[in-house]
Amino acid sequence: MDTLSQQVTETLRTWILHGRLSPGMRVEEVPIAESLKVSRTPVRAALAALAMEGLIDHQPKKGYLVRAFALEDILAAYEVRSVLEGLACRRFASLGVDEPTAALLRECLREGDEILAKGKLLVEDLAPYQQMNVKLHNTLMHGARNPWVVRFGAQAQAVPFASDRIMLWNDHGVILRSHDDHHRIVQAVISGDAARAEQLMREHVYYAGILLRDNYQRLLDERSRDGLPPTLITNEPPAS
Repeated sequence: MDTLSQQVTETLRTWILHGRLSPGMRVEEVPIAESLKVSRTPVRAALAALAMEGLIDHQPKKGYLVRAFALEDILAAYEVRSVLEGLACRRFASLGVDEPTAALLRECLREGDEILAKGKLLVEDLAPYQQMNVKLHNTLMHGARNPWVVRFGAQAQAVPFASDRIMLWNDHGVILRSHDDHHRIVQAVISGDAARAEQLMREHVYYAGILLRDNYQRLLDERSRDGLPPTLITNEPPAS
């Protein structure tokens, strides 16, 4: 897939994850191409890629429709994420962390600490915290030095509500606990404690799934009322 097709794929994936393309909505080449100001060719390639990921379904005479995910599907994705990201941390700890990567992880921790030191969650802090979270998780995943872990991990995160690009942002205590997890995970990885690093990351992702499960109906109600859940989605990239 060429670079433009990848860009279109990422944009459409973001639209699905963030609810701009909602379950059951028809996804057509021409309107998307016009919206993104590209030809139909990269859009066609992007739709095929998203169908392979399972985010959209191709149906005869209807074209592509955005797939609806049941809560059970989403929780299953969290289960896969917990195993894969735990495996990544175990491998990373076993293989060793070089100093530039250790410094990057510590900087992520510092950024999160600075945001949470305010004692409350501010709207303007959603995007920087979310960016830090994605950077930290991606760094740990790539530290496994196993392309299959990264690939399958990305597929699990492509399920709406199961991505680390999306988070609940309405309880300072919950976010503080999550970031405390980050500290323990990074410490275990850098110190080479592979078993502890794996277990901590598995619990970290598992707990995120529990939070989603317990708040799922409220999020659906907010989506229905307001179009997008105001306390869920953070840092949506521009549409084009």
